[in-house]
Amino acid sequence: MNSAPLLQARGVTMRFGGVTAVQSVDFILGEVELRCLIGPNGAGKSTFFKMLTGQLRPTEGTIRFRGRDVTGASPHKISRLGVGIKTQVPNVFNGLSVHENVFIGAARRRSIGRARRITADTLARLQLEAIADRMVGQLAHGQRQWVEIATVLAQEPDLILLDEPAAGMNHTEVQRTAELIREINRTQALVVVEHDMQFIRMIARTVTVFNQGRVLMEDDVGQVLADQRVRDIYLGKQAA
Repeated sequence: MNSAPLLQARGVTMRFGGVTAVQSVDFILGEVELRCLIGPNGAGKSTFFKMLTGQLRPTEGTIRFRGRDVTGASPHKISRLGVGIKTQVPNVFNGLSVHENVFIGAARRRSIGRARRITADTLARLQLEAIADRMVGQLAHGQRQWVEIATVLAQEPDLILLDEPAAGMNHTEVQRTAELIREINRTQALVVVEHDMQFIRMIARTVTVFNQGRVLMEDDVGQVLADQRVRDIYLGKQAA
C-alpha cells in the first residue's frame, strides 16, 4: 500500500514586501483525507490556500502533489494533475442549466460519452437531479455553490480544495453542504478553509489551526476546539 502523502508542503513561506504572511509551514495530507484549515482573519490560511492552488508562488519552500513538485505551477496545470479547486465566489455559467454546467466540467478531460455518464452520476450523487434543468443564474446562493462543487467533482479529481464553501449560507444550506462534503470524502481527499465553527464541527476530523502565519496546532477536531489557545485566538474573537 502506498503510504506517500497525497499533498505535502515543506517550509512554505510567503512574503509581500516586508510583510510575512505565511512562515515556514509544513503540511501533509494523506489519500482520501479531509482536513479543515481554521484561524482568525489574517492568520495566513487563505494565503496558504492560494499557494496550494497556484494563485500565489511561495517565496520559499516546496509544494508536492503525489511527489511531483507543483510549487508555483499555474492553477490550470495543478488542476490537470488531479486537483479540483473551488474558490469563494462561484465560478459557474449563469446562462446554462445545472446539467450543462456539470457536463462542461466532466467533458474537460473525458470523451462525450464518458462525460455524459459522469454528469448523470454526479447529479445523482449530490442529489441535484431535481434542479438539473434549471438555469444556474436563477438559483439561490447555496444551490449555485453546490452546482460548482458538482462541476469540480465531475472532473474526477483526487483532491478537492474548497475555500469557505459555507459562506453566505443559511442553516439549512450549511447542513446540506456538510452532507455533500462527507459524501465526496468517501472517494476524494479535501482541504477546506472555513470560518464557520458550526460547519467545522459537522465535517472535521483533523484540523490545522493557523495563527500569525504559522501552524499553531494540528489535531483531532475535539482536541483543537477544546484547546485554550485556540479558544483565545479564534473562538473568543468570534464570540465577541
